[in-house]
Formats: sequence, C-alpha cells, structure tokens
Amino acid sequence: MSDIEEIISDLERASEALNDAAMSLITEAIRNGEKDRPPMEKKVSQARRSVDKALYILRAV
Repeated sequence: MSDIEEIISDLERASEALNDAAMSLITEAIRNGEKDRPPMEKKVSQARRSVDKALYILRAV
C-alpha cells in the first residue's frame, strides 16, 4: 500500500468517526428536547466536510 493510499484509508476512517460523533450529538440533543443543532455538532460536521474535501483531492491524484 502506498503512502497516499494509507492516508486515504486513514481519512476515510476519520470521516466515518466524525459522522458517527455528529450523529451521536444530534441524537443526544433530540433526547434532551433541544430544538437547535448543538454547536459542537456543527463543528464536527464542518471537520468531516474538510476531511471529505481532502479525500476528494487525494483520490483525484
């Protein structure tokens, strides 16, 4: 496995983990009766989108 392929694999795992964390935060907020997205979920989702952008760029190499 090349270095780039290994990085892509790591980023894929990070993206999935960030998605899981965001969903957990949303689920917890719903359980607590909150009506707005939790601020931390917004930041986690933003981080996931950034990781996904990096994946897109690396896959095009």
